Amino acid sequence: MELVFIRHGQGEHTLDLPHSLQIENPSLTAEGAEQARLLRYQKPLTNKDIIMISPIRRTLQTASIWSENINCRKIVNPLVSPRVFPIHKESDTLPCDKIMDLEVIKNDFPTYEIEMNLPLNLWTEGINVLSESEFLILAKEFISYCKQFQKEKIYLVSHDGTITSYRQMLSGKKLTREDFPKETGCFEISC
Repeated sequence: MELVFIRHGQGEHTLDLPHSLQIENPSLTAEGAEQARLLRYQKPLTNKDIIMISPIRRTLQTASIWSENINCRKIVNPLVSPRVFPIHKESDTLPCDKIMDLEVIKNDFPTYEIEMNLPLNLWTEGINVLSESEFLILAKEFISYCKQFQKEKIYLVSHDGTITSYRQMLSGKKLTREDFPKETGCFEISC
């Protein structure tokens, strides 16, 4: 199985750093929406594809624009939500990285499935500031979960720190923030 991690398009929270990190539930910018549209040509989808999506507005919007007119399966899962990288003890979740309320997701993205077979605290706290050992346990479970779909490829729309955390776990290589993907950048790895 191939996992294709894709970072969301440019979000409003990146426009006036560090102040814009305080924006709750930031959307894509016009440039971010255009980046998501370009994914249609860079990574074309079919109706048979599966996309796992972080429960954050900018990732949900990226997936929505990218998959427009494609009836593929879209699953919202907090195991690809934002993650601080590298993790440190004093980490806090920034307002821009707080998980959206489930009712808002259901209302704003009604065709998306929501993965509910997870502890409820993942839907409120996510994986953002979990210890490395806690993250590794959940990450391994998530990879097993993906394998159950028996697909050649599964797409994951996520965040720079989350993608880098999974890359580090799956590759066994020590990574840094220099390894972060750019907006709508992708990383593919076989599992």
